[in-house]
This record gives sequence, C-alpha cells and structure tokens, in this order.
Amino acid sequence: MDNPTFRQAGHRVVDWMADYLETVSARPVTPSVHPGEIARQLPSKPPEDGESLDAILHDLDTILMPGMAHWGHPRWFAYFPANTSPPSILAEMVTATLGAQCMSWATAPAATELEQVMMSWLGEALGLPAGLTGCIQDTASSATLVAILTARDRHADDHHRLTVYTSVEAHSSVQKSYHLAGFAPGQLRLIPTDDHFAMDPGALQQAIRHDRGADFIPAAVVATVGTTSSTAIDPVRSIGEITAREDLWLHVDAAYGGSAAVVPEYRHLLDGLEYADSFVFNPHKWLLVNFDCSAYYVRDVAALHRTFGSSPAYLATQADTKVVNYRDWGIPLGRRFRALKIWFVLRTYGLSGLREMIRRHVALAQEFAGWVDDDPHFLRVAPTPLGLVCFRAILARDADPSAEDRFTRRLLASVNRTGRVHLTSTELAGRAVMRMAIGGRTTTRADVVAAWDLIRERAAQDRRAIASGG
Repeated sequence: MDNPTFRQAGHRVVDWMADYLETVSARPVTPSVHPGEIARQLPSKPPEDGESLDAILHDLDTILMPGMAHWGHPRWFAYFPANTSPPSILAEMVTATLGAQCMSWATAPAATELEQVMMSWLGEALGLPAGLTGCIQDTASSATLVAILTARDRHADDHHRLTVYTSVEAHSSVQKSYHLAGFAPGQLRLIPTDDHFAMDPGALQQAIRHDRGADFIPAAVVATVGTTSSTAIDPVRSIGEITAREDLWLHVDAAYGGSAAVVPEYRHLLDGLEYADSFVFNPHKWLLVNFDCSAYYVRDVAALHRTFGSSPAYLATQADTKVVNYRDWGIPLGRRFRALKIWFVLRTYGLSGLREMIRRHVALAQEFAGWVDDDPHFLRVAPTPLGLVCFRAILARDADPSAEDRFTRRLLASVNRTGRVHLTSTELAGRAVMRMAIGGRTTTRADVVAAWDLIRERAAQDRRAIASGG
C-alpha cells in the first residue's frame, strides 16, 4: 500500500470508527453467537494474493462485528468499565504510526520523558504521597507480579520460607502472581474480611505472628482499594501500620478504585498510602484511556532495578547513566508508547472533565442503590462507595437460600439474553450476586433507568413463571 492509497484508506477507516462511536448505542450490547460460529466463516488458509480494503471492511462488518461485545455501549454494566475516548483513540493511531519501541531512553527519548512527566501528572492528580515514582505497566496483573517479585528478592535465598498475605476478596492476579514468583501453594495466606468484605487487620496481624512462630518469613501484603466483586476498600492505614512494624512489603492494588482519587472528596480512599511500597491503578478503567495502561508506582526504585535490571552490551548506550531506561522497570524488554494517550486525554478533558464524569457515575450508582434498597424484591448486599452496586433477588422471607441463588442467576441470564443491557455476577458470603457497574463514558441516567426497569420486568416474569411451574 503506497502513501496516497494509505491516506485514502485511512480516511475511510476513521469514518468507520466515527460511525461506530456514533451508532454503538443502537447495537445489541452483546452478540447472540455460538462458539465457533465466527471461525467457521473465515477461510482456513491465508490468502495467496492481497485483497482490497473494500473486501476487508465488508468482512469486518458482516463477519466480525456481529460477534463483538460492545464494551463502549452506554448500557454495558458488566465487570468494570474499560473506557475508550476519541482523544485516546487518536493517540493510539499516532502510536501505531510511529511504531516506536520504547524500551530505553535512546530508542525513544520523547516517549521516555513524556512517561516520566505523565506519571508525575497522575500522581499529582491523585494526591499521591511523596516518595512514589511511577512507570507504566500493561495491566494491574503485571504490576502485582512486579511487586511480588521485588518483595521476594529482598529475602535472598529464603524464598521457600516466605509468606504472602492478601484478602479472600483480592483479585485472582494475586494468586497467579505468587505462583509465577515460584512460591508453593502453602505460602499464600488468604485473610478473612469484615462484614463489608474488606480485609480484617486483626486477622492479618494474627496470621503474621503465627507464621513467624512457625519459622516462616512474612514478606508481603497485597491490599485492595476497590475489590473486583464488591469494590470493598481494605483499610490501608491499619494494614500499613502492621507492615511497617513487621517490615513487610505493602502493595496496594487500586486498579479500579484508584482513579476516583482524582476527585478530592474521594481521596480518603487512599488514606494510609504513605505506608505503601508499591501502588497501581488503571487509567484504562476510569480515566478514558484505552486499554492497556496501568500506572505503577514504587518507593524503592533500586529494589525494583535489582529484580528487573538487565544491561547486556547490545543495549548499552552512552546516555544510560544519565537517563531512565524503562526496560528495567518491569518484565518485558519491549514497550509501547502508552504515555501518549494519557497526554492526549489529560490535555483534552482536563482534570475537571474527568472529575465531572466520575462524580456523575458515582451519583448514578448511589441512585440505583437507592432503588434497590426501596424495592422489597431485591437486597443490596455490599456498600456502594463508587460505581458498583451488588444486589440479589429476594423470593420470600423464609425462602431457601439456594432457591434465591438459583433465581438470581436465572434473572441475570434472562436480563442479559435481551441484548439490551449486560451485567455480570459474583458470589459474596457464598451467595449469588448481580453486579451493576456504572462507569461508561456515554452512560446516562436514562440508560440506568432502562436497566432497572428491565431487571424488575424480568424478575416479575420469572416469578410468574416459577409460580406457574415454568
């Protein structure tokens, strides 16, 4: 493809992109396809000769798009938001055009220095305590692995005696990370939670003391600000006081909840962060930055480099002693120019625009929570500090809990089958729960009202079906 053809094709693709953003709300939120249905429509072998853009775009529209779930749909209430925005999309286009490999300062000076400034901007926006230095990781899962590996390496050859602590409600990436770090299954401690599903500091202290008495070496604690199931907020300050006293590495996973701290009235969520040795949050969840982009901060940069630093002769440059080489700050050598989309987004919306969006989402979640609380057929099962509402269906005062769990799961499936909204589920205290995650860039109150009306409508239909033996 020569440059004039590329220019023409680029305009067509941008028009396609703009049309998609304009019409996504008219599409079903999720596709009605079966496993293997998309693959069967694709040729089994690659084309011998090149094809036209017309043919490629035709197949994009007729084969792939009918099989896409639309995370940017205003009625996507599943998981957590994974927002995109026009300025972030444009930045991704520039990144792809440049094709830069940003592994070191020498390979991309502007990318490295922009990343340094963007990490400073984000730290200022969240009100992070002094002493934390940031870099970009791809996801919070990778950042958690980086933290656990760094914490592990503080203890030389005693890896087989180390223990790691986290809440029973912590993200699955914590268990995956300690496994990848070479720990045995018996070296992870899952700490109980309180009635709000947040880590119990007393239980953490007791577990640490027990392990010291059993000749283990407590090494790290992972606290969560906004757990995946319910957005529970672990008491970082109380946990930090323990880790400081006991000399444990404290990693704070605020993948979802951390973004809320750009709003001054939500900065209390990060209270105690001065005790953290590392901290991560995802601009790609709630700050309008395209996936993937996680902001990882660390207090002891030298410890990070001892674990991840690598300077073979073929990478050495004369500037190395004067600059930051981000290849030494994480697992991969190669790095994308992720800082560019943060720059585009922050300059386009400003902090005021991002704060307005987060305030709006939290207000909608509070309103939805109120509707749940006022309806005798539903029960809210967790606090709603941010944009997630967790609730389940109620059948009767003396109903069998397992029957209510089945009904809640049936209701969720019934709601999602319509393609008009999409929610997800979890379990809290062993009970089935529906999760209503409000955080889409274009989500309005009308979309939240429509979701609640649909949930109540389907619940009433399902109750009638059960009563009639259906």
